[in-house]
Amino acid sequence: MELKFILEALLFSAQKPLSIKELRDVFASAGEHAEGDESARGLKKIKESELTAALERLAQDHEQAKRSYRLACVAGSWQFVTQPDYGPWLKALVGHKIRPPRLSQPALETLAIIAYRQPITRAEIEQVRGVTVDGVMQTLAERGLVEQVGRAEVAGRPMTYGTTAAFLEYFGLRALEDLPAADELRRIAVQRPESLVTAEPGLATVPPEQLALPTGQQASGEEQDPAAQQPQGNPKSE
Repeated sequence: MELKFILEALLFSAQKPLSIKELRDVFASAGEHAEGDESARGLKKIKESELTAALERLAQDHEQAKRSYRLACVAGSWQFVTQPDYGPWLKALVGHKIRPPRLSQPALETLAIIAYRQPITRAEIEQVRGVTVDGVMQTLAERGLVEQVGRAEVAGRPMTYGTTAAFLEYFGLRALEDLPAADELRRIAVQRPESLVTAEPGLATVPPEQLALPTGQQASGEEQDPAAQQPQGNPKSE
């Protein structure tokens, strides 16, 4: 039995998009419980590369056949979707779904900066846009399009942000690599704060009192000559 037709049957029957890992789990489970079915047992340990290649061939077959539906990979998961041309009839059948409002232009601009330069801090986003982004960032986070992904290795360790799987689904992308080229956006220089001072790589920040003082400067614990602290100039006559 040809692999791509097995995948076609699985995706038609699935109630949700399936990732490569989920498909491998299905093949592994079928191989364990298939008694006397050599085809199922032979595909028990199928490789991810084999599944991906078969899915690509299946998607190409459906595109060439020019059917009313196609096989698409969105956010790393595969599913059958209808062609947009048939939207009016499908809406009449299943009704109109309430969709969230469209993103504003400032939100789209901020989202583009995050998508192409992630992980990125809020301050770096504001450097590129030239305006504060507090309200826009809150909107994008509430919509599940961006999330906190870590902290930058700079002074203060500010939070960094990146896009989510919902972002890929929103724009119908398989992965971030499918984003259209944006060389102009990537060329905008962003100034980063100075790196943290650490005793050794991987260790926590050195406390200020342990930092070496500049040459010639007295240690903080030593007393200074009061006369040295007086301003220079002609002494007052008594």
